Amino acid sequence: MKLTDNVLRSFRVAKVFRENSDKINCFDFSPNGETVISSSDDDSIVLYDCQEGKPKRTLYSKKYGVDLIRYTHAANTVVYSSNKIDDTIRYLSLHDNKYIRYFPGHTKRVVALSMSPVDDTFISGSLDKTIRLWDLRSPNCQGLMHLQGKPVCSFDPEGLIFAAGVNSEMVKLYDLRSFDKPASLPPSCVGGSWPWPTCTASGLGHCCHCCSCQGTSSASPASSGSSSCPCCSARSGHQGPFATFKMQYDRTCEWTGLKFSNDGKLILISTNGGFIRLIDAFKGAVLHTFGGYNNSKAVTLEASFTPDSQFIMIGSEDGKIHVWNGESGMKVAVLDGKHTGPITCLQFNPKFMTFASACSNMAFWLPTIDD
Repeated sequence: MKLTDNVLRSFRVAKVFRENSDKINCFDFSPNGETVISSSDDDSIVLYDCQEGKPKRTLYSKKYGVDLIRYTHAANTVVYSSNKIDDTIRYLSLHDNKYIRYFPGHTKRVVALSMSPVDDTFISGSLDKTIRLWDLRSPNCQGLMHLQGKPVCSFDPEGLIFAAGVNSEMVKLYDLRSFDKPASLPPSCVGGSWPWPTCTASGLGHCCHCCSCQGTSSASPASSGSSSCPCCSARSGHQGPFATFKMQYDRTCEWTGLKFSNDGKLILISTNGGFIRLIDAFKGAVLHTFGGYNNSKAVTLEASFTPDSQFIMIGSEDGKIHVWNGESGMKVAVLDGKHTGPITCLQFNPKFMTFASACSNMAFWLPTIDD
């Protein structure tokens, strides 16, 4: 069955699940499309069977809370960020409800989490103005980038590059291979601070104070003749973006998400305002700005592509879902999910002709016509 304007207009809610007592803050389909896992502000993780259309299991993260959640490639495992106690990312086995590994490092809330589509690496972005690259097999951060504002980030569908949206005005594209072999730290880096005045590597214009490079020739400004603290250079890999796209800054809202289309040609930028932007992933040109949906309270609403990369969807604060054709920019459908609150989460199943939307309830949608 092919997705067309008429098929999209025919979608109706097939099932509603009321498993949560608070807002569902994130969900993720498994790569095979057979299950979807949700996280909620009520500290629960709910696993749903998409084929049978029913909840399978509920787990709890009462101590740490659970915010962003993503399936990994290993069966029955997820990574998720916390919204209580600390900002450590946790790697959880759903099979026995046990933690496999912890990923400490962020010092403020994690606002972006993206699993590589091809291997065990993932990236996280935080309000501490950093993006970190991780490998599921190691608790140590594999790469660190300091930015000048809140980041949103995501892998491309081939897992070769990732995009970072910075300060709600710039998209930077990075080659993942440049982070595979970070430079080694100078031997004197033991965790103090050295006031390097104009460090370029940290991305901050000054040293990120990650070390104590005092007293060695390798770290001396006079001897190195460099404007980069060698520790910042090493920790960041000193690899800049291979492309930067500057957008028109909008003071009325901030970026809340960034996604690639499955064909890798488009990037979708979601905001907490009344519009989302579709840009060309190669040239950075804004192709369309989609609006006309309700979001007066600056809620973070998830926008998504359909798996064929042809359509863009977003929920709204009044429980309706708006769908546009990505090529023409025309709105093709407004679907009423009868949600009781803003639709904060919305994704199409990667393998089957169904999608899910969530407020504090989870809704599964099916088409009612064959096209």
